[in-house]
Amino acid sequence: MRDEIQVNTSLPLQTDINNDTNNYIEEGNTPSGQSIKRLSIIIPAYNEEKTISLIMNRINEVKLIRNIEKEVIVVNDCSTDNTEAALHNYMNTTPNLTINFFKYVRHDVNQGKGAAIHTGIAQATGDYLLVQDADLEYDPGEYNTLLKPIILGSADVVYGSRFIGGNPHRILFFWHSIGNRVLTFLSNMFSNLNLTDMETGYKLFRTSIIQRIYLHEKRFGFEPEVTQKISMVPGIRIYEVGISYYGRTFAEGKKIGWRDGIRAIWCIGKYGLFNTKTFVTSKNRERAFRYKQHENAPVSSLKD
Repeated sequence: MRDEIQVNTSLPLQTDINNDTNNYIEEGNTPSGQSIKRLSIIIPAYNEEKTISLIMNRINEVKLIRNIEKEVIVVNDCSTDNTEAALHNYMNTTPNLTINFFKYVRHDVNQGKGAAIHTGIAQATGDYLLVQDADLEYDPGEYNTLLKPIILGSADVVYGSRFIGGNPHRILFFWHSIGNRVLTFLSNMFSNLNLTDMETGYKLFRTSIIQRIYLHEKRFGFEPEVTQKISMVPGIRIYEVGISYYGRTFAEGKKIGWRDGIRAIWCIGKYGLFNTKTFVTSKNRERAFRYKQHENAPVSSLKD
């Protein structure tokens, strides 16, 4: 079944941001931040049969602050292994699920991580959303760390940096770390931000903002593209928090390579200097986020 995603674009984006930011909740006599009912967790997955159940279990174990609901959206980018079977087995056999809403979408052809994220963004119904890789490199136990600047009413976007703070960080490839810092430096030059980790997989966005950003990159170019474009949103408030990182080797399944680094440099220049399309109209969104929905139901009905 093919559906169209509609987004209200009648108000200027800055007005939307201000309205959301002024939506406070009271704790005692002090305004303590924004009211968040639901967090959407997007999991792009390609041939992750060995880890998909493990990452789902870690998400299930997380209790979000202020009883925020969890919506998990798994986008299977046409895996050729048993990722789908492993996922459904987990959802149908796991007792005491704390995942409030679950959606599963399968691409008919492999399109890339960025395309899977685009699909997940279109499906998200939470107040905020983040991307969770299925490969165990990032710890869902740190969701609350990412949410803290949001809860305090300080941020619209939060990046989880692998290069600040005192959290565990697996020691891996020297040249990868140098490459990450170079890409972040170049990105900062064009975006006028002072990020320490542009390429981080943990990015938390206000859904009402990210759903109005026109996104084009279908592979790992998503990270530099979204960073350049989110920096162009008027009045956007971006924060960084330190996170841990449990990186994989190529033998363990890591997919990003040097060609993706070259593409990232190209994306930084393209979207930093020559970007002509940042915000979408309703017509563009229908075209950019058209999807084929494979399954969309509350958790309870999936277990019947």
